[in-house]
Amino acid sequence: MDDRSLNLTTSFIDQIVVPGDVVLDLSSMSNQTIKLGGGLRQDCDTISVMKAGKLKFSKPNKYWVESSQKRYVPCVEDTILGTVVDSKADNFLVDIKGPTLAFLPVLAFEGGTRRNIPKYEAGTLLYVRVVKANAGMNPELSCTDASGKAAEFGVLKDGYMFETSTGLSRMLLSSPTCPVLEALGKKLSFEIAIGLNGRVWVNAASPSTVILVSNAIMNSESLSGVQQRIMVEKLMQKFQSSS
Repeated sequence: MDDRSLNLTTSFIDQIVVPGDVVLDLSSMSNQTIKLGGGLRQDCDTISVMKAGKLKFSKPNKYWVESSQKRYVPCVEDTILGTVVDSKADNFLVDIKGPTLAFLPVLAFEGGTRRNIPKYEAGTLLYVRVVKANAGMNPELSCTDASGKAAEFGVLKDGYMFETSTGLSRMLLSSPTCPVLEALGKKLSFEIAIGLNGRVWVNAASPSTVILVSNAIMNSESLSGVQQRIMVEKLMQKFQSSS
């Protein structure tokens, strides 16, 4: 990547961009493979913006526009939370908070065969990966990682699922650990699964812990890192005084 392209890119990262902004010039990049996430498209040798938001970058080579929206637009390799709404002979139909239902093939599980097809009732909550996402087609999901292993994917039992904006989901998944999760993790023991489609699942030994963690996350979107830590401290004080 030469200096001209580097300067063009770095000047936009973490800045507000709007549709039509050109954020990458591929003609000046040699032997570089980049990955485009939501909100960006390629026109010949340029990468331009399709929706307003902040341009984000994660190493080694992924770019996307982060915007806070209610409706989720699926992208390949996104990890999301989906709810089974129906089952067919070859697929489960899954609500992923997107414009259309998604397909989860009955064989898209580790070691999946016709003899061990899982039985999921309507309402079952799943942690899944997007493997196909083309305009005009229903997205396709999988309960395995890229190597075919179940990894962390599958059914999320018990716990509580709530919906947030896609922007908050990305903040929760950011590295290093976002302040609200770091502060909660130091004080409480809980399980969490975060979907890039704006869904969060929380489970803990006591319902009061689930409620506290869920409230802290939902309240954190518009707060700075310092404010998030202060909020968690105040919630913990109320929690301890009432228990």
